[in-house]
Amino acid sequence: MKFQSEVIVHGVKESEGVVEGRAFSSTTFHCEVDLAENSAGRSIGRATRPFKLGDAKEFDKWAHLGASLPIKAVATFEMAAAAQDGTKMVLVDIRPVEQAKPAAKVQ
Repeated sequence: MKFQSEVIVHGVKESEGVVEGRAFSSTTFHCEVDLAENSAGRSIGRATRPFKLGDAKEFDKWAHLGASLPIKAVATFEMAAAAQDGTKMVLVDIRPVEQAKPAAKVQ
């Protein structure tokens, strides 16, 4: 099942390289979530949670927004089966809904 949700992206990280002869490439979006999301004990407030999407090239689509973070985005998630807790949310698409903030003028 796919669904869309508005999220706040606090950071975007590119990862690319080779470990023990195996290549890897991904982009991780750090999105704001409610601390009560996992329902383990009492909590208040918000934190970020990492969601991987695509390869390292995905970072290039967001690089120009660095000075604008945190930024609102529309994320598409898919619910997938998970071994331990039943289901997990998998990020399948994310698009910014805000424009980059203009650079501050130097006087």
